[in-house]
Amino acid sequence: MRLATRTGPILLALGCALAFMRAQTPAAARKENAPSFEDAVRPVLRQTCFQCHGAQNPSGGLNLENLDSADSLASHREDWGMVLQRIKAGEMPPTTTPKPAGLDRMISYIERQFSSLDRNTQADPGRITARHLNRVEYRNTIRDLLGVDFQTAQEFPVDDSGEGFDNIGDILSVSPLLAEKYFSAADRIAARALGLVKLPPKPLSASYADDEHYSEVVGITGNSGSAHSAGTGFIEATHRVEYDGDYVIQAGLAGQRGANAKPVIMGFWMDGKLLHSEEVQTTPPKTVYFGAYERKEFKVFLPEGVHTFRLGFANDEYAATLSKAKAFDLKSNKYPQLIGFLGPERAAEEPTGRKAILICDPKSGQACVDRILSNLARRAYRRPVSEKDTAPLRKLVATAQNEGLSLEQAIETAIEAVLVSPNFLFRIERDPRDAPPIHRVSDVELASRLSYFLWSSMPDDELLRLAEAGKLSDPKTLQAQVTRLLGDSRSAALADNFAGQWLELRNLDSVKPDPDKFPEWGPEMREAMRTETSMFFDHILRENQPISDFLDAHYTFLNEQLAKFYGIDGVTGADFRRVELAPGQRGGLLSQASVLTVSSYPSRTSVVLRGKYILENILGSPPPPPPANVPALDEDSVGTSLSLRQQMERHREDPTCASCHAKMDPLGFALENYNAIGKWRTTDGKFPVDSTGTLPDGTSFTGPAEMRQTLIHRLPQFAQCLTSKMLEYALGRGIEPSDQRAIASITHDWEAEGYRFQTLIYEIVNSLPFQNRRAETAKEPTR
Repeated sequence: MRLATRTGPILLALGCALAFMRAQTPAAARKENAPSFEDAVRPVLRQTCFQCHGAQNPSGGLNLENLDSADSLASHREDWGMVLQRIKAGEMPPTTTPKPAGLDRMISYIERQFSSLDRNTQADPGRITARHLNRVEYRNTIRDLLGVDFQTAQEFPVDDSGEGFDNIGDILSVSPLLAEKYFSAADRIAARALGLVKLPPKPLSASYADDEHYSEVVGITGNSGSAHSAGTGFIEATHRVEYDGDYVIQAGLAGQRGANAKPVIMGFWMDGKLLHSEEVQTTPPKTVYFGAYERKEFKVFLPEGVHTFRLGFANDEYAATLSKAKAFDLKSNKYPQLIGFLGPERAAEEPTGRKAILICDPKSGQACVDRILSNLARRAYRRPVSEKDTAPLRKLVATAQNEGLSLEQAIETAIEAVLVSPNFLFRIERDPRDAPPIHRVSDVELASRLSYFLWSSMPDDELLRLAEAGKLSDPKTLQAQVTRLLGDSRSAALADNFAGQWLELRNLDSVKPDPDKFPEWGPEMREAMRTETSMFFDHILRENQPISDFLDAHYTFLNEQLAKFYGIDGVTGADFRRVELAPGQRGGLLSQASVLTVSSYPSRTSVVLRGKYILENILGSPPPPPPANVPALDEDSVGTSLSLRQQMERHREDPTCASCHAKMDPLGFALENYNAIGKWRTTDGKFPVDSTGTLPDGTSFTGPAEMRQTLIHRLPQFAQCLTSKMLEYALGRGIEPSDQRAIASITHDWEAEGYRFQTLIYEIVNSLPFQNRRAETAKEPTR
């Protein structure tokens, strides 16, 4: 008993010592056995990588001999990050080179070293350059601030763009022309906001018709022009409205009525938005095809600017009937289809912006004027304002009144001053006094980052109030505001601006497919293509679908015209609706006509453009710029003496071209079943389409359906690409090497949530780069 008592503590101590030794020995052994740079990396570099990327004539301009030391992982982090990305994507080494045995070991070593570097260094959120509002942001901000639709696309020069987006601070600049346009715009916008535009003494008139004798028929004079018409029941014209106001619209439509015709609804649209509709008379036929004509007048409010107007029948059933009916002979009908404009008259309702500006009656006294100016400056500058901000505005109002202007006109001059202030035109973030090198942006600055990310516009009153109260620092409040902003209709800006640039949809406005080769192409088809992809993107966003839908969704959004173009039955009418897709020809972005059109040439498809599109926008691995003096294809022989595939295979025989085309062309070949505007085909001229292709890692597939499934298996790579694109857009600056740490964190957490699209937005908003900045005086990290 005594022995047990004495030996118990000894045995316990011995057991603890043995346990400690067991716990420590493996770690020590691992440390001793941990591979070094010389063991894990250098052999692969010297035996494989240097063959193509040595100092002598490095392929793609990439010399990896600079990376032949362990220290290079820190000093050349950006280069190593690119190497790691391309190795994991299967692009390096090329499929023509045997895969080295130690490649996986090399990847593990580099990733461990990166993790160690990240743990032992302070994260850098970067710094966003102060930048002016781009054209879209200016237009949306004016709309939300003053209730005025100002058409910046027609009035302002095109924005500079870089990194794929037009909101990058280091790229945007203010030219003398743009500065002049700002002053001119401020004058017009301020008058329109308060309803103080001086209208012409006599009404202006303009008309558009598809018959040269329209003027004597409609009895109006003034500006005139031709209009686009497609048979009966439809006319479209582009017209510049000189003044805000109510206009009398003179409408004339020719149509064909059946014996048992249903009531016909005539519609009038501006820029795709229905402004007016009414039932028009249906006339029983005297012959099989009887030409009926309707002439109507109605009054609508039209805003200043260049707009596309459309007059037609709003009934889906009737529009479908017209498209199938025998063409109506307009030349034999003395009543042409027309749109006439007569006006303006002072609008019956006061401008919406006037109520937002005149929050009290300025005639009640100076206290009210001060409130008006303070509220205006606070909303326009998107932050709390001080006496220093408002004193010049009060002085300006007083001076204007002393010069004989009315009080409202004096306030108008203050609005003009606000609109040309750098505080309005620029998004400026300021470091607090004695700010640490890395610090959180203020709640007010965070509010603007959030609203311009999701809305391309200013913070609304609720978001700004919460920011001023310091409540956006609360994660739950911030999360709730992201949810609210995404649920607002203004979040459609993500489809228009982010998707419009990421997916290159804006290029639809500039492409000009050959009308002889592609007779289906026209303004209506172009807009249908754009609408499909915008609605598809918006649906994935609003319904929080997984991003795999971008690659291979079994649904899309079509109207009758686009459905027929795709060869899909059962869709009638002009309205777009969700359509389920059969497996095979269509599915995801890469089968949509918009994407296929912007990645083609006007007269033919391009496997190069389409392959490059996939590498840049889906896989996040853009090819290097093409070398100079690239030989052109023999366009006349494509589809006649040689297929496009045969032409490209000859092109790749040139060693100068082969290195890049070996990555791009095999991806583009998989989309050859779609012609240059996205219509399905099985032949290229007189040759059968060969749609076999490969990924850069050598994975092969046949046709677009198999390629989509292959890309689904590369979902993490697509997720990283999409994260980089959206983070770049959200921040308004290019991606820096220091951002890779944030991108890795975002994609890791996003994967755990199943890659739901809204989750990416929440992760970006909560990321270090989005909520923080590097102080102006802080030293920029070494690249």
